[in-house]
Amino acid sequence: MPVPASTQWLTSYYFVRAGIAVAWVAAAVSVGRSVSPVAAALLVAYPAWDAAANLVDAQRSGGWRANPSQIVNAAISTVTALAVALSLGLSPHAVLAVFGCWAILSGMSQLATGIRRWNGGAQWAMVLSGAQSSLAGLFFLAKANDVATPGIMDVVPYAGFGAFYFLVSAVWLAVARARQASVEGTA
Repeated sequence: MPVPASTQWLTSYYFVRAGIAVAWVAAAVSVGRSVSPVAAALLVAYPAWDAAANLVDAQRSGGWRANPSQIVNAAISTVTALAVALSLGLSPHAVLAVFGCWAILSGMSQLATGIRRWNGGAQWAMVLSGAQSSLAGLFFLAKANDVATPGIMDVVPYAGFGAFYFLVSAVWLAVARARQASVEGTA
C-alpha cells in the first residue's frame, strides 16, 4: 500500500511530540515530589502544549474544518490548562481530577483522530494511545479521590506512554516511507 505524501508532516510532528513529551517527563522527574512553582508550571504547560500542537497539526493536515476532533481536543486542552492553573490553588487532588477529565476527553478525541486518519499509516498506535489515555483518566479520577496526596510524579507515566506512542508512530511512518522510496528506486 503506498504511503501518502502527508506522512512526511506526520512523521516530523510525531517525532517532535515524542521529544517534547520526553523533555517534559525529564523535567517532571527532576522536580520529583516537591510542590514547587516549577511543578505547577509543568502541570499547566502539558495541556497547553497539547492544545497548540493539535491546532498546528489540524492546520497542516487539511485545515481546521477538516479536522474537527483535533479542534475539539485543542479546546479541551486549553480549558484544561486554565482549570489546572485554577485547581493548583485548591489541592493536588483537584489537579489530578482535572488531569483525569482531560485524559478521558482528549483520549477520546485522539482516538477519533486516529480512526479518521487510519489509511495514513501508523494510526494504530494513536488509536491505542487514545484508548489508553481514556483509561488513564479513569485511574487519575480514582486516585484523585484517594487519601494519598498526588503530585506531578503521578502524571509522569501518562506522559511517558504518550511519548512512546508518538515515537512508535514516527518510526513506523519513517520506515514505511523509506521502504516505499526503496521500492520506487528499484522499479
